[in-house]
Amino acid sequence: MALAILAILIIYPGIDKRALSSVEKIQQRGYISVLTLNSATTYYQDIDGPNGFEYHLANWFAESLGVKARFITIPSFAELYPELLFGTGDIVASGLSENESNFSRSVLYGPRYYEVANQVLYRKFRSDRPKSILDLMGGSLKVISGTAHVKILRELRNQYPGLSWIEADDIATEELIEQVESGQVDYIVADAHEIALQRRYFPELRIAFELAEPRQLRWAYNYADEDSLANAIDSFFKKIKEDGRLEQLVDRHYGHVEKFNYSDIRTFTQRIESHLPRYETLFKKEAEVVGLDWRLLAAIGYQESLWVARAKSPTGVRGLMMLTRATAKQMEVTNRLDPAQSIRGGARYIASILKRVPERIQEPDRTWFALAAYNVGMGHVEDARIITQSRGGNPDRWIDVRENLPLLARKKWYKKTKFGYARGWEPVQYVENIKQYYEYLTGFETRAIRESGNEITPRDIMPLAPSL
Repeated sequence: MALAILAILIIYPGIDKRALSSVEKIQQRGYISVLTLNSATTYYQDIDGPNGFEYHLANWFAESLGVKARFITIPSFAELYPELLFGTGDIVASGLSENESNFSRSVLYGPRYYEVANQVLYRKFRSDRPKSILDLMGGSLKVISGTAHVKILRELRNQYPGLSWIEADDIATEELIEQVESGQVDYIVADAHEIALQRRYFPELRIAFELAEPRQLRWAYNYADEDSLANAIDSFFKKIKEDGRLEQLVDRHYGHVEKFNYSDIRTFTQRIESHLPRYETLFKKEAEVVGLDWRLLAAIGYQESLWVARAKSPTGVRGLMMLTRATAKQMEVTNRLDPAQSIRGGARYIASILKRVPERIQEPDRTWFALAAYNVGMGHVEDARIITQSRGGNPDRWIDVRENLPLLARKKWYKKTKFGYARGWEPVQYVENIKQYYEYLTGFETRAIRESGNEITPRDIMPLAPSL
């Protein structure tokens, strides 16, 4: 009998092998297929390559499995669930929420990772701000097909029978927002974080009110006979919540837009057109010399002087990059009012500060620490890091240190520090402003390229997320 069994195993060597789990199949092939949309909040190609909140999140997950992430962009939201059920991808990472469509009952969802409100957007030129559903009657209201917003409106129609709307299929939220700006449609319903990212470019747009309860965003994946993928996703989100990476990613992509001063957008946009062309070549040249992103250098310049070459502060700092006499001398700048020398000096200075930031601090936090030091000095930043650690925070995370920098203005805290008192709230605002200007410049440049006809399109690639 034993010989018979042995013979069977020799003839059919795979008979004793158990079926591979979902995760093992993914690991065996070397990549995980991620279904997503081509949008500012999910996955897109900017000038520096792939980007987007879901892009970074999915790459982290792939890394945790020891594989790469392969992104498959789906043309419309309504097609995401059918493509998942058809087996085109392993997961959907595209701002989904549980039970938002008929298809969603056939799939499973991972843990919630971000909460978004459902907002009604309109243009300021209207005489009165819509305050309720009744105020939308008589105007054109548009939403994207297949989204949770359609389901919300259908439920509201039970209470407001006169409520009507237009559903768009082959359209992204960005384009929908542009239609409000151009007057093609009076109102739209979209996610708060999508609206926040685009409103920076359209300062006349306003939030009317919010609909229903906020939605909890989750990944979706197909049912399976075993729980390997579900367990892997649950463990992944638990880990990045505990180690703070999720909080950092949210802050990186959405923290700056929540605080954007919309009156400042208009001035900034005007100066991009009127002032930046005079200095753009200089920013690019000096940034390349020291290995910086020229848009970051330009953002520093705008924060310092609004790109005014002969700017001067009451404290005596001067020029486009607002250098002190001591810094100018250190950076070999003989004329602070010369834009070329000022930009060169500013580039060298921020590059020198970056080298002083501890190597263990990763990007983008490394840059935020350097910017804070550019404003208040490395000594005060180090004091704030020590305070952060003493209070149980992580001294290598900007979101932790920025909470403690303002304490440098309180005697209870600064009397214990090496460098003493500092207006600690200033570097916090300084960094936040530059983050806003940098992100806006990046988006402005990308939009300009697209409008010129040179479309930046997503590539079906298997990239690894850059270090965050």
